[in-house]
Amino acid sequence: MKKSYLSIISLATLMPIATFAAETQDAVQNASSLTANLKRIALQYNQNSVTNKDDDNYPGSYSSDEQEVFTGIFDGNIEYNRENLVWLNSLFMEYGKNKSTKNGTTTKSENADKILFTTDYMHKLWKLEEGFVGPFANLGYETEFTTFKGEDGEDYRTKILRGKTGFKLYEGAYFKELYVAAVEEADFTYGNTNMKTAAEVGYQFEYQIRDDMKFISNGFWRQYFVYDTYRNTDFKYEAETNNRLDVAIVGGLSFAPFVNYKIAKTRGAKKNRANTTVGLSLGYQTDYKFW
Repeated sequence: MKKSYLSIISLATLMPIATFAAETQDAVQNASSLTANLKRIALQYNQNSVTNKDDDNYPGSYSSDEQEVFTGIFDGNIEYNRENLVWLNSLFMEYGKNKSTKNGTTTKSENADKILFTTDYMHKLWKLEEGFVGPFANLGYETEFTTFKGEDGEDYRTKILRGKTGFKLYEGAYFKELYVAAVEEADFTYGNTNMKTAAEVGYQFEYQIRDDMKFISNGFWRQYFVYDTYRNTDFKYEAETNNRLDVAIVGGLSFAPFVNYKIAKTRGAKKNRANTTVGLSLGYQTDYKFW
């Protein structure tokens, strides 16, 4: 079984590189573009609401207090696009921390801590009136800025290598991404590798309400089926949806009220944990086309 894990991860890693090297030789004959997209750099004011927050059977990466905090976000990618393929290399980072003092005691808490790098290759198999449909392979590495306390009192940091393969709708009229995928995870968080198998569906939806206003939503549902080992903090499932209303101010600067919701259940928990975040953000986005 572990050979199949390695095969999927190798495929996700080598397919974009091999395809890019082979097909750049005839790039003159096919239209292509290379674009750096700063999708969003933003400062958010958040207010959180958490259910089942006292259950210890959740990882530190999935914890939050019911406090008002500021969160910083960076979301960008480099996109190589041509007639029959698209290759995306993306970086997403978010961090939010709160410090409060009561009766002489200072407490610190995080409501967001995530770093995610992904490389994603899609072959454009069918062209629609708007958008493309085809197979894709994705390899991602997820970690975080700070460590968290494990059940044994030791400090740990999230370290997950995640491979996906499936089918995707890309650049549709409203759904900029809509996909279904098989997922293999190698979780190195606690030292020993824990391999996991899951299925995932995800989306990115955009609707232009008027020239200066756009509704943007993205999210996923990931259901786990197979694990190498048992840990109380292993997810049975996790899902999230992020929704905001971007209102253009000037240039690439925008103001956005937002509502985010995520929910998960671990193998050791009796109940799921849900986190609802509402707030306002000030963001900037732009892109630079190399050719």
